[in-house]
Amino acid sequence: MFSDQRLAELNQPLLAEHQTQFQYTAESPRLRHADVAAVVQKLIDFQVAIPSWALGTGGTRFGRFAAGGEPATLEDKIGDVGILQALNRSSNSISLHIPWDIPQDIPGLQQLLKEKGLVIDSVNSNTFQDQKDQPQSYKFGSLSHTDKAVREQAIQHNIDCVRYGKQLDAKTLTVWLADGSNFPGQSHLRRAFLRTQESLAAIYEAMPSDWTMLVEYKPYEPNFYSMVIPDWGTSLALCQALGQQAQVLVDLGHHLPNTNIEQIVGRLRQFGRLGGFHFNGSMYGDDDLTTGSIKPFQLFLIFNELVDAALDQSVPAEAVAYMIDASHNVKDPLEDLLQSVENILSAYAKALLVDREALAEAQEANDVVRAEEILRDAFLTDVRPLVSEAYLRAGGAIRPLAAFRAEGAREKLIQQRGKHSVSTGL
Repeated sequence: MFSDQRLAELNQPLLAEHQTQFQYTAESPRLRHADVAAVVQKLIDFQVAIPSWALGTGGTRFGRFAAGGEPATLEDKIGDVGILQALNRSSNSISLHIPWDIPQDIPGLQQLLKEKGLVIDSVNSNTFQDQKDQPQSYKFGSLSHTDKAVREQAIQHNIDCVRYGKQLDAKTLTVWLADGSNFPGQSHLRRAFLRTQESLAAIYEAMPSDWTMLVEYKPYEPNFYSMVIPDWGTSLALCQALGQQAQVLVDLGHHLPNTNIEQIVGRLRQFGRLGGFHFNGSMYGDDDLTTGSIKPFQLFLIFNELVDAALDQSVPAEAVAYMIDASHNVKDPLEDLLQSVENILSAYAKALLVDREALAEAQEANDVVRAEEILRDAFLTDVRPLVSEAYLRAGGAIRPLAAFRAEGAREKLIQQRGKHSVSTGL
């Protein structure tokens, strides 16, 4: 849909204005401390994975309003991520959700991924709902269940996920558990944790040595009295018990309101245990809104910690897996993902523009106002020309969302797949 020639045609009317805006930003005296060329290159290098379940219209228990032309097969999902990657060149990987994305035609999928310039980076297990013909129920838990047969079924499902991922060269297994309780006394809190640790250990031992297990946490939902893995401390304790290939995954929406997520990020980076991110926007809880749409300053502060840690030689070097995890009930899913990626890149760009030397001096001198103003200066910088320049140099669209609409991409997808085509894995 978006060939290099077509992208060049879409970019042409915007080039002169963009070049003027980029030059103005790059030469601004306020950025004299920054290496703008290096910032643009880091934006080009940054990649955020797209989850297969985010390609269809999400919803709540009250209803779902399909966008039409949604991807009903794994091949179609790869095609949709290919559209995103063509436009922004920042979405070159896909995260699969099993059992909905079990690969069938492996050679065909490998060829399609190659054509689109994509890779499968991770697989996500699902033990939070029962599947058709499933022998044991997860109503009262999975890896923490009191019944060994249920735990063994959940363990095997995760091992199967690894097997599917290996077929497409993935290297990461993400585990999120809905296990918990709704009423006092329903579950023995310590025993549930120990059973979970034992189950995760069985999965960990079955993983290839070059794989990483990401252990996700969530304070509530679907259980509201207790969750077996409610916070980053519990997740960290499990990872430390399992081994170095087990890492904590931070989902921005999996925190209580006003949690200092950037401090959690800083701690986990210091411990060498930050394995991945699930980006989304949150007003109250696990709202799964567009990343950066509600709390852009918090997103910037999170990236500020990531950039600072990357520059600190005392912090263990580690690869962090970035992924969007959102549900789109009223937006076009692909438009929402384009917005999210751009907001993520913008927050990263702003963090890269922080005057680190001046900030360190202000902090050491306990100059509260100056330290805050240094961060605010970076946050308030209009970095859109830098992000657009990164898109352009990488071969994408100067304005991905505008290009998506100008091409009538959703209308074309509806023509190809039908108005009532519905995505899976939601």
